[in-house]
Amino acid sequence: MTTPAQGLHSHVLATLGLAITAGEYPPGTVLRTDELAQRFDVSRTVIREVVRVLESMHLVESRRRVGVTVLPTASWNVYDPQVIRWRLAGADRPRQLRSLTVLRSAVEPVAAGLAALNATPEQCRELTEQALGMVATSRGRRLEEYLVHDVAFHRVVLNASGNEMFARLGDVVAEVLAGRTHHHVMFEDPDPAAVTLHVQVAEAVRERDAARAEELTRQIAVGALQELDVLAP
Repeated sequence: MTTPAQGLHSHVLATLGLAITAGEYPPGTVLRTDELAQRFDVSRTVIREVVRVLESMHLVESRRRVGVTVLPTASWNVYDPQVIRWRLAGADRPRQLRSLTVLRSAVEPVAAGLAALNATPEQCRELTEQALGMVATSRGRRLEEYLVHDVAFHRVVLNASGNEMFARLGDVVAEVLAGRTHHHVMFEDPDPAAVTLHVQVAEAVRERDAARAEELTRQIAVGALQELDVLAP
């Protein structure tokens, strides 16, 4: 259960994180702890905790006698799921979605090829179950239900690759997929061709056909980029 203190912390963190990533506080801006505490009507302890989180994301740097300085975008931990969520909530959403989708197109096809070589029987079974779940929820404007299966499918692919670096991108991919859904950068029903491709990827992984799994996943990525051209130009 969320305590009042945790609720205040989350509110301040989300407000400042969104403002920084949206450019409301340009790089070099100095934020004063006392002023922030007064503005949000919270204790300096809460502000210090929030600043520590923002520092861990490399959005700000705290220095004695200077204050809390907003860092340039190049310093940010752009793979942090919360930073991704904030950036997708801002005006720069189309560019951010494209950047992340290009990343996916570079990583996921290779991960799928590796999954075809390394997936366990349990992972093959789960991949098939999630693909069928996508089919079952792909009609009737059931995007939130579809999202659950879509995220799970891509997590399995990344984990089944056997590469821990790819596996760690599961949260990044989840935020991209969730961002597309929650910010209406999706058709009311998913593209049937894309849904079919996910089923075929599951089949290719199960059949240990690495080349086919990679090529089919590349087609999914290309389709996602084409959707962005239409929905988030």
